[in-house]
Amino acid sequence: MTTESRRPRLLLVSHSYRPERTPPARRWGAVVAALRSAGWDVDVVAPGGVRPFAGPDGERVLPTPRLPLGEAGRNGRFAEAVVHALLAVPRGMATRRPDVVVATVPALPVVVPGVVLSRLWRRPLVLEMRDAWPDLAHEAGVHQGLLGAAMERVVTGGQRAARLVVTVTDGFAETLRGRGVRVVRTLGNGVDLARLAVAPRRERAAGELHVLYLGNMGESQGLERLIDAAATLRRTRPGVRVRLVGEGTRRPALEARNAELGSPAEILGPVHGAAVAEQYAWADTLVVALRPDWPSFRHTVPSKTYEVLAVGRHVTGLVTGEAARTLEAAGGADVIGPDVDDLVRHLTALADDPHRTDVGAGGRDWVRRHADLPAVARRYERVLRRVAGR
Repeated sequence: MTTESRRPRLLLVSHSYRPERTPPARRWGAVVAALRSAGWDVDVVAPGGVRPFAGPDGERVLPTPRLPLGEAGRNGRFAEAVVHALLAVPRGMATRRPDVVVATVPALPVVVPGVVLSRLWRRPLVLEMRDAWPDLAHEAGVHQGLLGAAMERVVTGGQRAARLVVTVTDGFAETLRGRGVRVVRTLGNGVDLARLAVAPRRERAAGELHVLYLGNMGESQGLERLIDAAATLRRTRPGVRVRLVGEGTRRPALEARNAELGSPAEILGPVHGAAVAEQYAWADTLVVALRPDWPSFRHTVPSKTYEVLAVGRHVTGLVTGEAARTLEAAGGADVIGPDVDDLVRHLTALADDPHRTDVGAGGRDWVRRHADLPAVARRYERVLRRVAGR
């Protein structure tokens, strides 16, 4: 068979892949489905075991062993990513020769096997930057010193070496262009509306309000504001209930803060499948949050944004920049100031006026037009085909 007649091939290196329920796993599950439908062979190198196996769309998954280092916090997760990066190179060389190599970040060490494999295979590299790295690492104080400087050189070097850098926001794409990155393309996040039902309408009386945050409880969200607001509202609007559902590095601290204030908020563990729909059905407003003191978050849109818009609930946005503009464009959302007092005033107004949270289907319609994940995946396939020269 000649090179021209064979199927195009892609090698993906990721820190998370199906069957995991993470945003990158969902995104790349959709992209791989589009690639396979368009006739691609796909090999995936990601943590998850030892033996190769076939994925849901016939892709070949070449896993690296998953070590239980992530339970040790930020440093443990970084060490886990380093181990995966080291093992990904021999795994990636055990595949068929690809036409294009893709490495997806935020796990910074994944840049290394992406660059190495593209050079060993002599194939173009596509580097997907899901977050504003290395900017975000500076703001979070991650790996300062020699290690931090080395990782910054690796990331910026990978961005410049890549044939194409993909971002999920326009703002970070412009930042990279300003730094001399040659070719940058924005392919935003999205959701599969076929798998996400509209939450049933909920009647409520004046003074009553169910506030839900469902997602990662990490350092990026600044969820202490929600707990502090719940403490104030318990005194001034006892009909307001605040619930946080999820897992993350800040959950123990959030639980401690909640206990210190007399448990004004309800904090629950992560849920999946039908239990997610039950939480959305309970809520009157859904919270999307990013902490206000990290400038790179002006160019960040949390992947959860599109999901909460699509379920037909009012959205409370503790965000700025591109995320705020997204919510304002979609409608059915209020973007508020960064302080606890701002949040208290906003939730008080929502509680007092039940009509404020009756938003209809506008948000879902916006997602259908701008953030439909299968459509994003099909655009991604066309971009990769051009990079591969196929």
